[in-house]
Amino acid sequence: MSSDVKPKAGLEDVVAASSAICYLDGARGVLAYCGYDIHDLAQGASFEEVCYLLWHRRLPSRAELGDLQSQLAAARPLPEPVIRLMKGLPPSDGMDILRTLTSALAHYDTDAADNSPQANYRKAVRLTGQLASLVATYGRLQAGGGPIQPDPALGHAANFLYMLTGTRPNALSTRALDIALVLHADHELNASTFAARVAAATLTDLHSAVVGAIGTLKGPLHGGANADVMRLLIELGEDAPPDRIDDAIRSRLAKKVKIPGFGHRVYRTEDPRATHLRRMSRELGERAGNTRWYEMSQRIERLVTGEKKLYPNVDFYSASTYYTLGIPVDLYTPIFAVSRVSGWTAHCLEQYENNRLIRPRTDYLGPQYPQTFLPLDQR
Repeated sequence: MSSDVKPKAGLEDVVAASSAICYLDGARGVLAYCGYDIHDLAQGASFEEVCYLLWHRRLPSRAELGDLQSQLAAARPLPEPVIRLMKGLPPSDGMDILRTLTSALAHYDTDAADNSPQANYRKAVRLTGQLASLVATYGRLQAGGGPIQPDPALGHAANFLYMLTGTRPNALSTRALDIALVLHADHELNASTFAARVAAATLTDLHSAVVGAIGTLKGPLHGGANADVMRLLIELGEDAPPDRIDDAIRSRLAKKVKIPGFGHRVYRTEDPRATHLRRMSRELGERAGNTRWYEMSQRIERLVTGEKKLYPNVDFYSASTYYTLGIPVDLYTPIFAVSRVSGWTAHCLEQYENNRLIRPRTDYLGPQYPQTFLPLDQR
């Protein structure tokens, strides 16, 4: 029977957990990890520092960062059976591959059956190192190349690009991807993080919780918008004249067709993450001698923001940033997971620390109780 208090569709603005990890203020466009503003982190911290921050609620000392970098380096090589499995799976979506192989990793994790805080932390580090290797190796195989072993001398972002392309990246490319990883690392109780916490609350293992998060991120209402942005840019054409771009976007807006990469469930102003990716898109384009994708994105932003008062979100400029880095469009959502696994695992560790099974209720709208039961032969 329906209650007097109606639930909000999609649980919008419903507080479902207490957390010390991520702070959002959508009205002011504020995003902070453990109290540190995202602008400061994007400008001054590496992805590895942010991982430490999310897992420990404080920034690392130089020695602590060095220890974590060594742990990640040790974690990156993939078990050979997992690489063979990757090669043997039928052609599929990159997120399907990532989901299956992340589950397979549990079978080769020495801490798989240990749910102690120490073991779960080790698994968080391992998963963060391994997911990057999974996605880079998958992309390498898709391009017809062979797997490349990670270089322990390279950081997380540089290793990903090296394992994907076979070429050691320059400083600007490395920093661009590093910033993207920092910006995507956590975002409060988004759908995939909530899925991970619900799973962790049952005291299932960390790999299972992350697999649940990956499956949730695969959904087009959560992940994939930056791939859609890039497909839109490619459809318009790199050499499209300004008038053609304007006409195409205005036509979509008139037909109420959603322009990917704009608007956000939380932010009522510009997504603070978009600020940095806009800059990286421009700088990478200038370095490559081709700013066309950035210029097209700028033109679309002016139109959509001017006519619909919608601001770009994290996905809009990450599209041209990744494309200029030479990353295939099909890898965009898996790369989201490469970063967000740090946040997923941080939330799971936090859930384990002070756990209570997450068991909400529903607002029942079915037939009135009680119904009269009739035996089968009387129906």
